[in-house]
Amino acid sequence: MSNAFENTVNQHSQEQYEIEAGRIFSGLIQPEQYVGDMFSLNYEHAKILVHDFYRMKVGGIPNMCFLIATRKQANDKIDFREEDSSMILLRVMDATSLPQDRDAERVRVETAQRVSGETGIHWDAKEAMDGKTRDVFGYAGVACRVIGTFFLEKNASNSQDRLSLKFGTDLSNFYSNRGFKVYKPNSDALKTIVNYADPASLQEHIEEYGSAKSVPFGTVRYASTNRSHQGTEDVTTFLYPTDLLAQKTALFGMTRTGKSNTTKVIAKSVYELRARSNDDSDTKPVRIGQVIFDPNGEYANENTQDSDGRENPRALKNIWEEMYKNSGSDNPNSFRENEVVIYGLHPHSVDPQDQKRRLMRLNFYSDGMLQVGKNIIDNALASETAQYFDNFRQVTFDEPQKEDFDTEGEFWEELKRFLRRTLAYRALLFKAGLKPPQNLRPRIKLTKDRYLFSKTLQNLMSTIELTDKRKETFIKQAAANLRKDGVGWEALTGAFEGLFYFLKTQAFADYNAEYASTSDSGQAFLDPDLERLLEMFSRSKGSNLIGRVEPQHAPDSEADYAAEIYEHLLKGKLVIVDQSSGDEVLNKASARRIMSAIFHGNQQSFRSGQRPKDILVYVEEAHNILPSGRDLDLSDVWVRTAKEGGKYKIGLVYATQEVSSIQRNILKNTANWFIAHLNNSDETKELCKFYDFADFEPSIRRAQDKGFLRVKTLSSPFVVPVQVDRFNVEAKTNV
Repeated sequence: MSNAFENTVNQHSQEQYEIEAGRIFSGLIQPEQYVGDMFSLNYEHAKILVHDFYRMKVGGIPNMCFLIATRKQANDKIDFREEDSSMILLRVMDATSLPQDRDAERVRVETAQRVSGETGIHWDAKEAMDGKTRDVFGYAGVACRVIGTFFLEKNASNSQDRLSLKFGTDLSNFYSNRGFKVYKPNSDALKTIVNYADPASLQEHIEEYGSAKSVPFGTVRYASTNRSHQGTEDVTTFLYPTDLLAQKTALFGMTRTGKSNTTKVIAKSVYELRARSNDDSDTKPVRIGQVIFDPNGEYANENTQDSDGRENPRALKNIWEEMYKNSGSDNPNSFRENEVVIYGLHPHSVDPQDQKRRLMRLNFYSDGMLQVGKNIIDNALASETAQYFDNFRQVTFDEPQKEDFDTEGEFWEELKRFLRRTLAYRALLFKAGLKPPQNLRPRIKLTKDRYLFSKTLQNLMSTIELTDKRKETFIKQAAANLRKDGVGWEALTGAFEGLFYFLKTQAFADYNAEYASTSDSGQAFLDPDLERLLEMFSRSKGSNLIGRVEPQHAPDSEADYAAEIYEHLLKGKLVIVDQSSGDEVLNKASARRIMSAIFHGNQQSFRSGQRPKDILVYVEEAHNILPSGRDLDLSDVWVRTAKEGGKYKIGLVYATQEVSSIQRNILKNTANWFIAHLNNSDETKELCKFYDFADFEPSIRRAQDKGFLRVKTLSSPFVVPVQVDRFNVEAKTNV
């Protein structure tokens, strides 16, 4: 009795599994979508026999379209444990030959010859070709790529479903003499296929962020010739924004092919993770800090590119408005400040609503910003190869601390050397055109009675006799200025040039040797860093190029904008850095500095045992900021972010026109790819090194349609061709 009962239970359970398996199969396989039979299969490729009747019935078989091959029917009893209870996912690549093709071609040519010149009759008309021949010659071969296998497994989760659909990116087995029926997925089936996501990846998202929320991203599009009868126009594709977090994401495509629109759609989807989903009460809101380096001002400003014929074009900076509508807040300005922050080199001269823009400037003269400003200048001069520039870049400003020295005399000597360097550097900034703070005066004394440049040195300079009277005049004038308590910055620029000339004289050599023998530390007067600074005064090109950074200087600033931006990101704000008014060198230097603040800030959190805050960094026109494809410097902060950013929770989204322009270590660590039109084989061949983009190489090179992308994301096991939605913000009219 017990065994009979157990058998009955097992039989009932098996029937339930069969019902569930049939339901899943019927969602992907429909008899009316039949297109043909597979007659050849290996681990990588398949060949299908298709008849024109069935091709026409399903609305055509576009190149790159998905097909499903299986031995099962939806109304069969399906035992999910059987090998045949699976479906092979195929991608159409091209036509392939059939044994009858040579005969068919001969007959077609002969028939075409008979109707040649008769414009009203085609060679396939029933008047020209008999019905049986036309039917036989309606068969053709289609070559496909094997993408992988859909199969069924018991559901390990607490879901009510007994079985779950799984996907493997290969074939586990095939038989040489076993046929498969092939179907073109209808819109519902195609939606399931293209939006399939790796369950393990989604589970990681849930564990890490409490969310595996997906958002509409676009519609399936197979080809440039996107006719409506193909059945893909209403097949929505979805994006998991958490796929981008702590990952590298590439957007490649020619100008005006939809990269910026895609960036906006992505940034908006990540921003909206902070909103609880209406249809998923278990989804936890997640605030992700995002920073966008905006070289053309298209994210920070409203422009006609976003208008789409509207009177009031929308920009990414306005994404906070949609959330404001449901916030219950009655203060839009306060709400905005907690959501979106815009930085720029200059105030906005057009948009009166953009008065909250923060200026990306700092005080280069400030004690706390001295080395920070020097780093910016070094980056701005990075491409200069002359030796004196290289010498200048070696100068640093680390103020000596008394506890680091054995004697007080050694400390005071090192402090003098530091103050000399600081004074010379600030005078160099003045010469370069950077205005000093109003209350900052040159400090030429260590104490009330002790000069940074001794009276002995001043006397030697004031009595020097040289054959070069121009330099002699400079040196003597320098001596006079170095002893003035109220000397101004302009006078000091000439004084330091004169001091540099004096360094080359025998009188100074003797003084330098005597200084070393009498100083508390045993060091000579001449500090190598001081000499490097002084040489810059004698080189007009040096100070002129330093003047490049003037747009980043504000004499009344007290903060470091890189540190400010990092703090905004830690609070989950969207930060847009408008670089449209800066030159290329300055933009690259400021972006690198901001990236360094982000990288080292999150690195410090990681090393201290904390979980770093997630930050997503967007780089438009990445070829202008990221290291080039030929640059192998692995210490570069961008390369380090690509290689180490994952563990520090830093994601990187970079957009550019050329795959080859990006450093190879960044490419190799990229998980998400959004590929628009590329117009030459050098770039598409580079792209073919990654995932299954080789299948799409001809299409990528040929199709120039805006917003037509081939997309591979972390959770998706294969590339999907997508027409990306147009970015839009539904703003509240009275905000």
